[in-house]
Amino acid sequence: MYYGRNHRTHMWQAIACSILNKIFDLAPPALIGAAVDVVVNQQDSLIAQFGVTDVTQQLLILSFLTLITWGLESIFQYAYARLWRNLAQTIQHELRLDAYSHLQSLEQEFFEERSTGGLMSILNDDINQLERFLDVGANDIIQVTTTAIVIGTTFFILAPSVAWMAVLPMPFILWGSIAFQRLLAPRYAEVREKVSLLNGQLANNLSGITTIKSFTAEDYEIKRIEVESEAYSQSNRRAIKFSAAFVPLIRIVILFGFTGILFYGGLEVIAGRLAVGTYSVLVFLTQRLLWPLTRLGETLDQYQRAMASTNRVMNLLDTPIAIHSGDKSLPVSLVRGELELRDVTFAYNGRDSIIKHLSLHIPAGKTIAIVGATGSGKSTLVKLLLRLYEVQGGAITLDGIELQNIKLQDLRRAIGLVSQDVFLFHGTVRENIAYGSFDATLPEVIAAAEIAEAHDFIRQLPQGYDTLVGERGQKLSGGQKQRLAIARAILKNPPILILDEATSAVDNETEAAIQRSLERIIQNRTTIAIAHRLSTVRNADCIYVMEQGKLVEQGRHEELLDREGIYASLWRVQSGIRTP
Repeated sequence: MYYGRNHRTHMWQAIACSILNKIFDLAPPALIGAAVDVVVNQQDSLIAQFGVTDVTQQLLILSFLTLITWGLESIFQYAYARLWRNLAQTIQHELRLDAYSHLQSLEQEFFEERSTGGLMSILNDDINQLERFLDVGANDIIQVTTTAIVIGTTFFILAPSVAWMAVLPMPFILWGSIAFQRLLAPRYAEVREKVSLLNGQLANNLSGITTIKSFTAEDYEIKRIEVESEAYSQSNRRAIKFSAAFVPLIRIVILFGFTGILFYGGLEVIAGRLAVGTYSVLVFLTQRLLWPLTRLGETLDQYQRAMASTNRVMNLLDTPIAIHSGDKSLPVSLVRGELELRDVTFAYNGRDSIIKHLSLHIPAGKTIAIVGATGSGKSTLVKLLLRLYEVQGGAITLDGIELQNIKLQDLRRAIGLVSQDVFLFHGTVRENIAYGSFDATLPEVIAAAEIAEAHDFIRQLPQGYDTLVGERGQKLSGGQKQRLAIARAILKNPPILILDEATSAVDNETEAAIQRSLERIIQNRTTIAIAHRLSTVRNADCIYVMEQGKLVEQGRHEELLDREGIYASLWRVQSGIRTP
């Protein structure tokens, strides 16, 4: 894996410590066998052949070696545990950052077609599954492999006549492991998909808790969650049915090998063809060789869960980025703010064109308004100007440069957006106003709030500018959130300001306050006001009227009223003037 290659030294250190730990872990049976040999054969023991004939000294040597062995085993266990866990944390951290970074680079359409909960499941749960495998599973695989190699070699050296009995079950165990992998892989993929759907529904419900309560839909939503949770449980049960069967089946296979060594090895000792100490070592090592293989089921279970999750993360990382940054720098200080749309056409995926051959010119430093009925394409224009979507025909230029050629960050830094759907982050008032202008000082934040006519209500909050606004700003009213959004745009000080229905969801008094602040901030900058309320745009330098994605009228307020067209009709409806 790419992320593992970046930490090869760390990984090899972890592997070495796992191997050394297992080698020292396997040494005690050999020491026990040597001790039995000393007790039985005394001056004729294996150790005596090295010149130590005194039984007490032989036992002291074995005791010292036991202390060293257990000490080194403990040291390497501590070392591999730290190394594997730190590696897991590092890879998890890097993978999550890369996945999130890639996610941020994807076009708006990607997010509109997927649930937030589902994406959260990938960024959190799926990446955590990989961490859990690296924490434990990788070490288990290495130690099982080390055990098989060390003990298998030892068997064929000490007692080749009976060693085959211990080794014989291993091909069946490996074959069974591979077979179970193939059975578990699609089932765990289904588990990850089901938990993604469940997380999506939970996230959606928590976001809409006010709607749920106001429509007394609690019981209905509990049933919906019950359905998703039951589907997740059922998919887990189908996986568990196979994973739980692995260990009992492997134990049965292991039993034959262990019993064979116990029986035939004992016969070899009685016949005088095998030493008692060697027989003790073989019995202990058989147990150390075969019983750990029962953990292979749990390890494979973790592996398949991790692979199912990793595939989902990799699929996200492999999602192509549709909107790429241009290579032309355009510092904010050099932006004049002249925009031009030339024969622009755009349609959302699988739908009819919402903007059709639209051309309009927005002079630098002027205020223009775009009005029209719902669905006429007004807000879509905002998305195209910010390159949240790509135009499918025609071109949009800023100061004569096509948007596709401008660096994305430069383009979006040059535009300040105040939307009707204000999003505030869970944080303080100050943090939300300074969002995007992270180096702003408190006096600068206060100055922006004063221009937005937000300073007075902020001072009345419990902790003033340090008051937490709650998730999505739920502790504030609609008008208060709107004024914070305006303050945020003022602090950003962009050469182009877009007001997308900035006063549509507030009362008349709040609208008047917002209008006063807007009149101050639109000076000397290009301003695009998208509005339903025509009263808010009557003083614009030019008003564009859209209908079904096309530009049908343009002019100043008085000119459009004189034409008796769509704008005049909308004005009469909103102002309550009846046509005679």
